[in-house]
Amino acid sequence: MKFILFLFVPLTFLYAATATQVDVKYQKSKSCMPCHKRIVTEWKNSWHAKSHFENDEYFKKSVEYVSRKSRKSLNATKVQCAKCHNPRIMVTKTDVDYEIAAVMGLDKDSEVNKAVNSDAISEGINCVVCHNIDKIHYDYPKNKRGIDRVEWTPSGTMTGPYKDAKSPYHKIVSHEFMNEKVNELCFVCHANDSSVHGLVFTDMEAEYKRSKSKEKCVTCHMGKKYKGVASTFRNYHGKERVRSVRSHSFKGAHKEEMLKNALSLTLKKKKSALYITLKNSLPHNVPTGFGARELLVNISFMDANGKLLATKKISLTRYYTRRHNKASTPHMAKKQTKDTSIPAKSKKVLKVPLIQEATNVRVEVFYRLVNDEVRSLLKLKDKLWEKKFLITSKEMKL
Repeated sequence: MKFILFLFVPLTFLYAATATQVDVKYQKSKSCMPCHKRIVTEWKNSWHAKSHFENDEYFKKSVEYVSRKSRKSLNATKVQCAKCHNPRIMVTKTDVDYEIAAVMGLDKDSEVNKAVNSDAISEGINCVVCHNIDKIHYDYPKNKRGIDRVEWTPSGTMTGPYKDAKSPYHKIVSHEFMNEKVNELCFVCHANDSSVHGLVFTDMEAEYKRSKSKEKCVTCHMGKKYKGVASTFRNYHGKERVRSVRSHSFKGAHKEEMLKNALSLTLKKKKSALYITLKNSLPHNVPTGFGARELLVNISFMDANGKLLATKKISLTRYYTRRHNKASTPHMAKKQTKDTSIPAKSKKVLKVPLIQEATNVRVEVFYRLVNDEVRSLLKLKDKLWEKKFLITSKEMKL
């Protein structure tokens, strides 16, 4: 049988259409630095810059977990996840021929192995991802995300927000998804995510649409516009062109400043119960963005002297199971528990029994990027994944 498989391997592997090749002089952010230093510097500290397999512990261990549990080669799983994490990868699909070669250790010189380990994609979501998109297929099915949803500009042509922009180093085109319709650009990847079994475990685009908000993602995640310089090239009467610009730090739930007061907290005593109201004014749920994120509500009851009498903890998160009802990460899940997040532009009320002799209560609301179960499954070591980010707190006399 092994002899037959060996004869089968040399056959041409079948791949999906490859992405547009990026000329080596545009592949890395260092090429953009001379004219766009501020933007590149901000981007380097963003999580877009960490989206490559080797740069994010959570992503890396999630990919390895899916590969083990699905019995699919690690490289094939990387290619599948690269649709959003590394969209400029030059191989976008693998097939059974590649899996056979990988099992037999004969894939070292394959196009898949070369693409996955190419230095050209080592920066993850860099300049030539967002700024090389030429067309977004809004009419495609919801599960077609990332590289499957876009068409690229020719190498050397950059997409930007300014119709009058000029550069001696590359061509420039402007599209509405870089301006008024910028949410469509964000939702290329940040719309929804599903497991290998088709279970949708996050759907930010649907949350946003239900909120009926007109807000732009970039208003929060890239900050408000301010007067500044997008390019330091002096091609406007020998001067830099001052424009309305935004930060390229792409701040998210990993930044404490983004979470501070993201929810408003109201406490009310009614008979023998404490009612905790969490109000979400954002155009998406909290938590959201990825499966297994968590809200922790810590309640402390104290007496008149400040002595702690009792505590209660409420976890708002989702749990996932794969075959045989075994605990799972989101990407391998067949089932998930009820969504307990705070809906966009809405609120959630929690009812907690009061403690006798308690005269004061303190409520603290925290955010965690990963709940205990998934953190344990993946054996995550970085302290970031267990850190509790304070959103808000309040005390009240009973």
